[in-house]
Amino acid sequence: MPEAVIVSAVRTPIGTARKGTLTETPAEVLAAHILREAVRRSGLAPERFDDVIFGEVMYGGGDLARHAAVAVGMTQVPGVAVNRHCASSLATVGMAAASIRAGMDRAIVAGGAQSSSTTPSLTWRIPLSDDTERRNAPTFPYTEDATDDVTLSVGWNVAQKYGITREQMDAWALRSHRRAVAATEAGVFADEIAPIEVTRRDGSVIEFAVDEHPRPTTSMEKLTSLPPLHPEIEGFSITAGNASGSNDAAAALAVVADDLARAEGIEALATVRAWAAAGVEPKYTGIGAIDAAVKVLERAGLTTADVDLWEINEAFASVPVAACQVLNLDEERVNIYGSGCSLGHPVAASGARMVTTLAHELRRRGGGIGLATMCAGGGQGGAVLIEVS
Repeated sequence: MPEAVIVSAVRTPIGTARKGTLTETPAEVLAAHILREAVRRSGLAPERFDDVIFGEVMYGGGDLARHAAVAVGMTQVPGVAVNRHCASSLATVGMAAASIRAGMDRAIVAGGAQSSSTTPSLTWRIPLSDDTERRNAPTFPYTEDATDDVTLSVGWNVAQKYGITREQMDAWALRSHRRAVAATEAGVFADEIAPIEVTRRDGSVIEFAVDEHPRPTTSMEKLTSLPPLHPEIEGFSITAGNASGSNDAAAALAVVADDLARAEGIEALATVRAWAAAGVEPKYTGIGAIDAAVKVLERAGLTTADVDLWEINEAFASVPVAACQVLNLDEERVNIYGSGCSLGHPVAASGARMVTTLAHELRRRGGGIGLATMCAGGGQGGAVLIEVS
């Protein structure tokens, strides 16, 4: 059984949706750009790839992976779109590794692209009526304590369940911004970012190369001054500051069989050791990140003490705070360069971005084990564990 190794891991800079640099760049353009770059950096010819698997969330359907493959001239390579909400591109890494380890495929590009700036608004006909309404496609049956409002089921319900305070969440968000800003200024992300040319409304073309969502001027005073997102709920403590942003970006990884990499003289960045998905009560969606992490560690035969670096997506700051509390993690090893609150959360690309960051950082450190985990809409979680030797 071959091992599944990552031979390239790359992402675009992350833009702030609807007012940032990628506002006029649709998901298909982001997807094609990052696919082309992942293949180029892999050292393999485009025709050597067997499949493209891309996360595609809140974009109205279609098959973004196949669109990107055709757009970059990889017509002979099929593509499949995956939707596990926030954990979509994380799931693509596990799917690619599974097919390679099963001996079915030899080389796959896994990842995802998100243009929150151009996400369509879906109109549905109301059953037993000729009337229509605009809403998201359903993922689970809504109830009074688990609606389609992620602020409640992901952020607030988890904060209440574990007794997490506004102060704890704001402090986590502040540290996230400081870490992301410091990493950007130090050029930490240079190896993983593929700059992209962007055409603006006036026809001018610029190169976008640096994440624009982290805020250098963020302070505890500013965070504590922000109003709660649901002021009508007594004690509600989720704000725009301790929640993730709305963002645009793409990320992709070339995952191949280890014997193919050796035969081609290609150095592996990392090995995909284990992957897992978890289901939890929709009202406690945020704990999906915890359950998925426990599950992937069990599958790998490891404990939390074996993990050198963690990426726990900051859909809301309450999620990593809860995970550190439940799993007894050293916060200094979690999101060392920021996450959703600062870098942003381009939903369909975040999981692949997290694995990309882990792979590059562990390589810089000379090796180790990294675990990326995140909650996902509808009471789900996803996790991927990699090792760099």
